[in-house]
Amino acid sequence: MTSIPKYDSLFRPVLLALEALGGSGAIGEINDHVAQQLKLSPEALALVYKKSLVSTVADRIAWARTYLKMAGFAENPSRGLWVLTEEGRTALALDVPTLRKSVMDAARLRGKAGAGSGIAEDREEIAEGSEPPPLWSDRLLAVLLAMKPDAFERLCQRLLRESGFTKVDVTGRSGDGGIDGSGILRMNLVSFQVIFQCKRWQGTVGPGVVRDFRGAMVGRADKGLIITTSTFTADARKEATRDGAPAIDLV
Repeated sequence: MTSIPKYDSLFRPVLLALEALGGSGAIGEINDHVAQQLKLSPEALALVYKKSLVSTVADRIAWARTYLKMAGFAENPSRGLWVLTEEGRTALALDVPTLRKSVMDAARLRGKAGAGSGIAEDREEIAEGSEPPPLWSDRLLAVLLAMKPDAFERLCQRLLRESGFTKVDVTGRSGDGGIDGSGILRMNLVSFQVIFQCKRWQGTVGPGVVRDFRGAMVGRADKGLIITTSTFTADARKEATRDGAPAIDLV
């Protein structure tokens, strides 16, 4: 499929994804499962909004999850984790039009009550498939892309140190204004040598980048980390966790 369904056509695929994942799933797992269900083409998965560079598919699935939560069909007990409720399991027996109406009616009631008013206000714009209004993340992205290379380098070093890294060393700068480097991450009693790349890309990051990075880290580190101002394609995420190969974390 080359076209991307509107968010209100994704309620059932998201519920099916959560059911197939055992009743709960991380955002990336849900997105991948929905993409597989709908047989979305690589071209569709690579589409991003022009201003924010946010994945169009991921954004519409995110709105679908939010509406399902408002309807009581899904829960978000912690950051990045989504759970299928008993009401959500029951809703899978509904046909698509009835499910859509049930979710949207619940959203309207919540909007009238004042909760989730921002979502209620944006509902019609999203229903038309248009790009959402600028968010704080859009402004942050613009600042990151406009930074001088040395300022971006210092920011990345600080973020890594704030995340628990020590001995953060920048070994080189890449052509995209990003940096390469290494550090040590200590977790409880164990320390890991980590090689990282921080990439200031405006397009999506594909599997070739992940493969090349893995080749560069073999024999040099225990873990690999790629941080980007852009997004990763579904194939890149699959490559990062490919069986038989060292796993690479994507941020």
